Amino acid sequence: MKNKKIFDFFRKKNDESTSDLNGPNNISPCISEPASTKRPRLENETLNEPLPNSSNNLQYVYDPGIRIPILQHPIELQDEVRRAYIDKGPIQPIYDYPFTECEGQKRRFQSSWFQKYPWLEFSIEKQSAFCFPCYVFDTNSAQFDTFTVTGFKNWKRVNYKNCPFKRHEGDGNSRHSFAMRKWGDLKNLDQHIDRRLEKQSSKQIEQNRLLLKVSIESVKFLAMQGCAFRGHDESIASKNHGNYLELVALLGRMNPEIGSTLEKASKNAKYTSPEIQREILKIIADIVRDKIRAKIGEAKFCILVDEAIDESSKEQMAIILRYVDRDEFIRERFFEVVHVENTSALTLKKEICNVFNQYNLLTKNLRGQGYDGASNMRGEWNGLQALFLKDSPHAYYIHCFAHRLQLALVAVSKEVHDVWRFFSTLTLAINFVGSSAKHQFQLKSIRKAKINDLIKLGEIDTGTGSNQDCSLVRAGATRWSSHFSSVRRFISLFGSVSTLLQDLVDKGPNSNIRGEAKGLYLDIKSFDFVFVLFLMHEVLGISDKLCQTLQKNDIDILNAINLVSTTRLNLQQIRDDRWEGFLWSVLKFCESNDVEVPDFDDCYTRGTKRSCQQKNNIIVHDHYHFEIFNAVIDFQLMELNERFPEDTTELLTLSNALSPVDGFKSFSFPDICSLVDKFYYYDFNLEERGDLERELDHYKFDIPRHAQFQNLNSLHHLCQTLARTTKSVIYPLIDRLVRLVLTLPVSIATTERAFSGMKLIKMPLRNKMENDLMANTMVVYIERDIASGIDTEFIINKFDVLKNRKIWLK
Repeated sequence: MKNKKIFDFFRKKNDESTSDLNGPNNISPCISEPASTKRPRLENETLNEPLPNSSNNLQYVYDPGIRIPILQHPIELQDEVRRAYIDKGPIQPIYDYPFTECEGQKRRFQSSWFQKYPWLEFSIEKQSAFCFPCYVFDTNSAQFDTFTVTGFKNWKRVNYKNCPFKRHEGDGNSRHSFAMRKWGDLKNLDQHIDRRLEKQSSKQIEQNRLLLKVSIESVKFLAMQGCAFRGHDESIASKNHGNYLELVALLGRMNPEIGSTLEKASKNAKYTSPEIQREILKIIADIVRDKIRAKIGEAKFCILVDEAIDESSKEQMAIILRYVDRDEFIRERFFEVVHVENTSALTLKKEICNVFNQYNLLTKNLRGQGYDGASNMRGEWNGLQALFLKDSPHAYYIHCFAHRLQLALVAVSKEVHDVWRFFSTLTLAINFVGSSAKHQFQLKSIRKAKINDLIKLGEIDTGTGSNQDCSLVRAGATRWSSHFSSVRRFISLFGSVSTLLQDLVDKGPNSNIRGEAKGLYLDIKSFDFVFVLFLMHEVLGISDKLCQTLQKNDIDILNAINLVSTTRLNLQQIRDDRWEGFLWSVLKFCESNDVEVPDFDDCYTRGTKRSCQQKNNIIVHDHYHFEIFNAVIDFQLMELNERFPEDTTELLTLSNALSPVDGFKSFSFPDICSLVDKFYYYDFNLEERGDLERELDHYKFDIPRHAQFQNLNSLHHLCQTLARTTKSVIYPLIDRLVRLVLTLPVSIATTERAFSGMKLIKMPLRNKMENDLMANTMVVYIERDIASGIDTEFIINKFDVLKNRKIWLK
């Protein structure tokens, strides 16, 4: 336990006062000669203050002239009152004291008397002098003592040879001398404690900081790993005290110094309680947020917002800040997760603004909004984006590109019947195999046997990382990149899955499994299934590149648009030029896996029997070519064109004039000027717009000639190269404009990753986690690169100044 003086037990929390003359109870010497002689007032001068640590509603009175004598307090409380006044010390205000009539002459109190008689107090209320030790220690029950009750104010007599102050001090046997000795004994005891602690405090503080450092490092480690802190049973008899206490104990066993410090620590000052854990975690999370806020500075930024329901069925809103830092890197930082009662646009805006106000983020600096396509977000009149546009007309809304792509892929799977049927069969097959551990083991055994046979035949290569064990991949409902992984894996395991299903048809444990296995076997061994399997592998493979790129938080809006264009071109090329090659790969796969191939010259009929007796005669080849292959690609292109129109918003079209791709091929002086005049006029005044035009005159000839600016493939790289070559100093206005365009959001993938972290942190066993605890843990977990760099000593100092601690930390 922290070594304390006797006075410390009666010191008010957060009171940094001492008993010096210029403590908070006294008027500072800097105003000892005011312009006016008007009587000053001490802060809370005549107000009663509750005594520190008092459970009896005792009051401390500042002015000695209106105090209640200590002997009038109940006898059992007198020591408590006495010690509280000792802690405060004499009240010795210094100011321009007023004159009073003293035996026919005007005299006044002198501040120099405080130095000559340190026991002296002055009452502003009574304009009289009092004796502090006599008030505190005098046990005489007399009610009319000049220096303890009524006060002395005949200042003329102080200058006489028989000074009343000296006469009050008396000889060594006076009541005043007795009080002074008791007061002096306490001060000597205080000095003795100070000397002793001066020798011990350095080592003690070092041990205390080590104790707290263990707690901080344990909290930081568990939060960064997303682990639970507390255990089900943390009692002494428990065999598992939870991650936090077990980690602290482990550090103690690994380091003898830590172990010794933990053993010596007082039971009520180990600083390992759940409250301390939360307090430390909040400090770390706040430092992370402060660092993010400092990185933004006065720069423009955008917000990415999304909502999700947590494990306890609470609606949570994640807030991500996107900005370009001082090093010209695009950053998307998780900043806060807030519980919202509903998802109306007004509620969401209110909570976002509360976060902005807390960290002094100005709405006027908002330059972009990234949300999904929900009506409460994108509504033109009452949506969240519309509400923010009223406050900041330049906070342009961009519908999440990843969400648009997902909607396009979902539309294909729902509207094209053959694709819908394919995904239904694929999902049933994967679930059938994956739902049984025995089935998965059998699948791996079959695959292993097939690989060994192929190796013996020399048909596959061997080497590090080749031919690893793998299993079927379930497709996610909201992440369409997982559909490509599911299709690709099913192709590689097609033969093994077919063998497994055939074995289950013959040797299944019951009729249900045998029947289900037979139905799935017939479905996946059909030519229709294999054809669409390969077709979706082609289509999703092209879209997957776009999907994966949109997940990156440093992609810029122009690069995303260009990638959408290349996706369209690739799909169109498959449709126009790659039908024959595609069909050949399907037929070859069918041959190697014993899949029956129809006669492509036969007439195709929609039914179980093939016949030419139908109104619109079409051969099998044309059915697969035009009604499936072309139809799927055409529908995909139509969806992409609708959701990513070529003539996209004017903002993005004009921004493309800054693109460095193909040697600044898209550079356009008029478009760049229009971009500023129409969309960023608030960020460039009239004089700067003229300067920008002059910068562009030099920029268009200067920049393309330098080797460093050749082969740049994104606006982001242009921004970094401008900074690296110091061209950003020569063309500061162009650099500013590039930064503004880079701030525009592309996708809200970062919010989705934040909710993935939320599921890991607030899992079923931790579903009662408080909102603040979850938010702080998520900040440290997601932004671990910032959290890991926080100096532990800095955290200790922040922890120490929050409130009074039981141990000394500095």
